[in-house]
Amino acid sequence: MSTGTIVVIVIAALIVLALLVAFSRAAASKRREARRDEAHGLRQEARSRSVHAETARASAEEQAAQARRSEAEADELAAKARKDRALAESRGMEAEHESARAREQHDNARAVDPDSSDSGHEEALAIDRD
Repeated sequence: MSTGTIVVIVIAALIVLALLVAFSRAAASKRREARRDEAHGLRQEARSRSVHAETARASAEEQAAQARRSEAEADELAAKARKDRALAESRGMEAEHESARAREQHDNARAVDPDSSDSGHEEALAIDRD
């Protein structure tokens, strides 16, 4: 082989090598750009999921607060009902006590009154009429 042929082969090899390097760089650049695009899409999806999660969390907190308010209202109503029941029982006991004292007073009046009968039947009828 002649020197000219060797020079042409070396130059052709260098050109092929330069083209391979250029194509390799272009392919690497395309891969990096594709990865950037993929990363951008993943970040957008992550942001969207974060917003959705925050909305769900806020909704759950709102429902929990409403449940606490409802429980507090129920506790308040239950306490009022217990108080009202105790007051009603107390008034019922007072009424029974007053009735017993009234019967006792009627018995005393009957015992003192010379014109009344000992049975108290007429007096009971009079009380019922009043």
